[in-house]
Amino acid sequence: MLNLNDLRMFVQAVESGGFTAAARRLGSPKSTISKRVAELEAELGARLIHRTSRSFTLTELGREFYEHARAAIIEAEAAQNVVRQRMAEPIGTVRITASVPVAQFQLAEHLPGLLQAYPKIEVQLHVTDRFVDLVHENFDIAVRSHRSALPDTGLVQRRMSVERTILVAAPAYLERRGMPRTPQDLSQHDGVNGSLSVRNWLLRNDSNEEMTVTPRSSFAADEAGMLLQAAKAGLGIVCVPETIARASLARGELVHVLPDWFENTITTTILTPHRRGQLPAVRAVIDHLTRPRSPVG
Repeated sequence: MLNLNDLRMFVQAVESGGFTAAARRLGSPKSTISKRVAELEAELGARLIHRTSRSFTLTELGREFYEHARAAIIEAEAAQNVVRQRMAEPIGTVRITASVPVAQFQLAEHLPGLLQAYPKIEVQLHVTDRFVDLVHENFDIAVRSHRSALPDTGLVQRRMSVERTILVAAPAYLERRGMPRTPQDLSQHDGVNGSLSVRNWLLRNDSNEEMTVTPRSSFAADEAGMLLQAAKAGLGIVCVPETIARASLARGELVHVLPDWFENTITTTILTPHRRGQLPAVRAVIDHLTRPRSPVG
């Protein structure tokens, strides 16, 4: 494989009319350019230039080789410019993987604005609740919600949001059963559990007080969308993340119960392989998704 720098020096020597002029344009010693062109000829096994102390002319083969070498340099510079442009402007495809709740209740709200702001970005969103290996499955970004800290996997982590798991219920349910005034009141209420095995709820408040309560279990599901639907159907009081409840609260379909208390906090984190995170399109997506959000009212 020919050295691209040797081709560049050869082309510059031809276009400058000699090694001396090429040395001035390239900022390299004349001896270096002459030596590299000689090594190029040796590698090809052919004479490209007739040179004496007074003349510098191409051989017939040299003229033909020059045309191809010049085209190669032009293509190499074009390829370099493509990279420079991509590194300067958010453009291209960004592949994201996220769980079903994250895609439905967080990304779906924010991706339209991103695509309007950056029309040259194409987002491919893969929605799955299984674990996805970003590197081996060729994803740029993973968005994951978690209660405890994520393990150190060598991926770059950037926090997207931290939210509370709040208590909500349908207005019809509260009219029928009454509004709880204290966490202890929950023992007299129906509760929709987000765990199939744990029935106790450990509630906290801003004063770092904790209280364990056990509502009567009316239904249990380990999927956030089902929990939301169960709450709206009036099956009982439900603990769901703020973002999942936000739209239903705003429409009056749900009521925030015991607003001074919450069950847990959930962190949503954006993960990306280090090198891909440097691309402008990927950076633009991450910056857009990590903008501050309004809290639940």
